[in-house]
Amino acid sequence: MRPTFINVGERTNVTGSAKFRKLIVEGDYAAALDVARQQVEAGAQIIDVNMDEGLLDGAVAMRTFLNLIAAEPDIARVPVMIDSSKWEVIEAGLKCVQGKPIVNSISMKAGEAEFREQAVKCLRYGAAVVVMAFDEVGQADTAARKIEICTRAYRILVDEVGFPPEDIIFDPNIFAVATGIEEHDNYAVDFIEATRAIKATLPYARVSGGVSNVSFSFRGNEPVRRAIHSVFLYHAIQAGMDMGIVNAGDLPVYDDIDPTLREAVEDVILNRPQRTNVSNTERLVDLAPNYKGDKGAGRVVDLTWREAPVGKRIEHALVHGITEFIEADTEEARAGAERPLHVIEGPLMDGMNVVGDLFGAGKTFLPQVVKSARVMKQAVAHLIPFIEAEKAAHVAAGGEVRAKGKVVIAT
Repeated sequence: MRPTFINVGERTNVTGSAKFRKLIVEGDYAAALDVARQQVEAGAQIIDVNMDEGLLDGAVAMRTFLNLIAAEPDIARVPVMIDSSKWEVIEAGLKCVQGKPIVNSISMKAGEAEFREQAVKCLRYGAAVVVMAFDEVGQADTAARKIEICTRAYRILVDEVGFPPEDIIFDPNIFAVATGIEEHDNYAVDFIEATRAIKATLPYARVSGGVSNVSFSFRGNEPVRRAIHSVFLYHAIQAGMDMGIVNAGDLPVYDDIDPTLREAVEDVILNRPQRTNVSNTERLVDLAPNYKGDKGAGRVVDLTWREAPVGKRIEHALVHGITEFIEADTEEARAGAERPLHVIEGPLMDGMNVVGDLFGAGKTFLPQVVKSARVMKQAVAHLIPFIEAEKAAHVAAGGEVRAKGKVVIAT
């Protein structure tokens, strides 16, 4: 069975979100909390909090924000990843964060002595750690270097420090591809190969990464960036990637990416032999403007799926998390069914089975599944009054209604 991929929400990071940075710099923590809440609602299972901004006292901002999160049950239900390049900011967060945090990150950049010292402190605070593939020589770029550094760090943490291996999360560095520099062409493959080796040789360790880095060369073209993220994750997860820092809720379904774009992106991500007389990067660069769209133009919504039979329309709405038409479609299905319950057991469950198959194959991610669940909930809510009316009519006609008992399922 494919392991569940964990989404780490990236929008509560002042270095990655201009909106969040502006709110924190202006001291509008109430609105900043809304950003965190939206990430959790969109399916983030961890939120990455970073306060590394020159205009801020990072330690104070981190402490303030984490204390506010602790008072918000709908946000505090997910763990926090304390993200900073400054140890004093990380430690300020560790001193006040609720529950079990994740430190992002420590490395051997300044040598083994500092690495051990910080690891011991993380252990005392009960935190899991993200370990960057970074040593005294520099950041690892090839698969061999990534594996070498991660293996060395693992042995120090587990054998010398006594760190629980299940609390170690390696970040083997996701670098941008399609930059036009030939040496960068294998960066995604290097990450994927390193991930596979780490999962095979370093027991219980996890693998994570900043997914948006891989598409940095296409900044400004969000549709292409989203396609790159989805394709990259599809292959990285198959290799064992456990988690990643992404914009939760902003990943397209793998099978929904335009086939021409998906093939071009896959050629870049997997560094396949070029298909034409131009490189894979040049081919994707040439295609990219076709998907960018005009920012000033209104968004064109494709409603051709509305022409399909009602069962297929319900399936489409569930897979894509579209609530706009679900009540009308559910009512149409109910009108054609013998009993309202048959709509739940029929087209609604058929659609959710498709959602489950896509998730199991790594072609969709938890944020999309959360959206699908909301559509399902809305459809069932529409049917409940009809089910209750059917039950009341049955009793009025002299029938008996008996409860079958309760089933408790823990997940």
